[in-house]
Amino acid sequence: MRKLLQPPTINWTPEKSLADMDEAGVATAITSITTPGVWIGDHDQGRRVARECNEYSARLAVDHPGRFGMFAALPLPDVDGSLRELEYGLDTLKADGIVLFTSYRDKWLGDPAFEPVMAELNRRKALVYTHPEAPLCCRNLIPGINEAVIEYGTDTTRAIARILFSGTATRYPDIRWIFSHGGGSLPMFADRFVRAGRLPANAPHVPNGVWAELRKFYYDVAQVEHPMGLAAVTRMVPISQILWGTDFPFRPGRDYVKGLGEFGFDPADLRAIERDNALTLLPRWR
Repeated sequence: MRKLLQPPTINWTPEKSLADMDEAGVATAITSITTPGVWIGDHDQGRRVARECNEYSARLAVDHPGRFGMFAALPLPDVDGSLRELEYGLDTLKADGIVLFTSYRDKWLGDPAFEPVMAELNRRKALVYTHPEAPLCCRNLIPGINEAVIEYGTDTTRAIARILFSGTATRYPDIRWIFSHGGGSLPMFADRFVRAGRLPANAPHVPNGVWAELRKFYYDVAQVEHPMGLAAVTRMVPISQILWGTDFPFRPGRDYVKGLGEFGFDPADLRAIERDNALTLLPRWR
């Protein structure tokens, strides 16, 4: 798996995270796994890697009290393995929530194949953080352009569409979704989503309307700390739905202190994004 990783991931250490957190004034970071995830084609390997990653995250929290929480990784698309790891992560390791990818090869969150996992997450009223991936259809499309530049934001938007128009959001209203990178390209397409939600095939899946669902989700500011990104997200959803996030080790926390500080938020809104909104979802960190 090492050959699939990027230098910032390979070279990461807890000490580098702590130094970045201290520079940016971050009290606590919630860790989560990034691409390529824990499942790369083999169920047994996926289960083993998920367990090792989750136990490492739990040890990190113990070794640095108050500085690290964790979102537990699941070995999807292995549904049985994911249900077992979900139970272990939340009940034994006391994870703060679950991290999922927006897609798994050719299936997006909201696909019927993942229904048992969605049902269990809903039963537990779980907090679910999502990180994008480049699906099989859309890798190496443009020479010289890494998938993170275009596909990650696009894949987050695809996942939100699948969750909405499959009825997953309505069937499982107690899952608390966090979408990274300001929802990807969603702010640009929000009106198209609304109109799509009025079509006869889609309307039964969003009986309260698309906006009602989009404004229940949470969105972090990782990679959208610039004026264009923040302007779009803050017009799309209330401040209460926006969370701090950095994408470290790919971006340092100081970028977000600067970007959010220069945007013109009033002090109460800035505090909500940087701290209070997260504490609503993660009250144990108060």
